[in-house]
This record gives sequence, structure tokens and C-alpha cells, in this order.
Amino acid sequence: MSRDSHPHFQGKSPIQHIIDARLRGYMASSEIHGLETPGHYSRAADSAKETALILLILWMIFPIHLNLLMIFILGWLIWKVGRCAILGYSRLERLHRLIQEEKWEIDHHRAQEKEEIKAIYAAKGFSGKLLDEVVNVLMADDNRLLQVMLEEELGLNLGSYEHPLKQAAGAFIGVIGSTLIMSFGFFLLPSFGPFLSSFFVIALASASYAQVEKNKILPSIIWNLSIAALVVSVVYFATQII
Repeated sequence: MSRDSHPHFQGKSPIQHIIDARLRGYMASSEIHGLETPGHYSRAADSAKETALILLILWMIFPIHLNLLMIFILGWLIWKVGRCAILGYSRLERLHRLIQEEKWEIDHHRAQEKEEIKAIYAAKGFSGKLLDEVVNVLMADDNRLLQVMLEEELGLNLGSYEHPLKQAAGAFIGVIGSTLIMSFGFFLLPSFGPFLSSFFVIALASASYAQVEKNKILPSIIWNLSIAALVVSVVYFATQII
């Protein structure tokens, strides 16, 4: 059976097969809103911003009573923490499925896996005897070969996957921290405090996460505050019209 007719490649060259595998890896590491930035920092920042904005909107629309506020925060906290944990476990399940599929291919299609790894390292600039030596060393260790194929063929960064409970803890901290800051605005400056507290939380969470990601802090703050201001404006004018 020729290389191109082998069912493992499905009539494609090793490089084309690797491109398709990269697409599968991309889909496995993505969420509905795109590539998921892993980590409890992103969960904490997003939860803090969402909590602050939702509490501000509730304050604008309905009279806020302490008991009702506590009930809402309790339900919102359970939802955010539980959702983060479920998304994390779902992501890990997809990762485990890809690992099992790649391990099966290594066990049953070693010749084709060798061609793929050779094509990968040839594209990196290896050639001749050095290329053969690298391929032979990798093929001699199944665990190392599995890690290389997951990272090089599928484009997965295994070190970026945090435990779902750690991500849920980030969401917990974000909701609680945002609630505490918003409480100062509600009770100390009831006339305009919620606006100040909400925008402070959004700016702080945006700046903190931008610093963690090594992104520009000021544009992150401006964009997040602009979106929040747009939402608040729409809600305000909608309540005036209705």
C-alpha cells in the first residue's frame, strides 16, 4: 500500500495531514467565543467585570434591597463557579479524547507517524543524518513521541490547561471581590456610588488581566470601560423610554 493511499493519511501528504490535525487541535482547545485563554486569572477578571456590570444594571432598574441582593449574589456565585468548572472539565475531556486518539495512532500506525514526525522536523530545518537521528530518538520513546505529536502535530500546549477547580476558584474570587467593592458604592454613596464602584472594578480587572497577559494596560481599560458605558447608556435610555 502506498503512502498516499494509506487510510491514515486519507490520500493526503504528511504535511496536509498535519494541517488537518492542527485544525482538530484548534477546535478542541476552543470555546464558543474563540480560543479559551486558560487560567484562573481570566476567570477571576471576567467574573469580576460581569458581576459589577450586572449589579449596576439591577441598581438602575430596580430598587436594591439587601435581602434580595444577597439572594441574587448567592445564585450568581453558584452559576459562575459551576459554569467555569463544567467548561473546564469539558475542555479536559476533549483533550483526553485527542490524547487517546493520538496514542492509538502511534500504536497502530507507527510507520505513518514516523513520516509525520519526519515531515515536521524537516520543516523546522533538520535534514540528512541529523533528521534521521532526531526521528529515531523520538520513535524509541512512546511517551515522548506522544507529547511531541500532541504539541507539534495538533498544536496543543499541554502546560496551559489548568485544573477546572482552580478555574472555578478564580471565578469565586472574582464574584466575591466585585461584590464587596460594589457594596461600598451601594451603602456609602447610594446616589452615584454604584457607578463609581462598577467602573472601578471593570478598570481594575481589565488592567490586572492585561498585565498578566503582558498586553497594553491602557487600551484594555479604555475598551472595557467603553463597552460598559455603552451598555449602561442603553439601559438608562431604555428605562426612560419604557
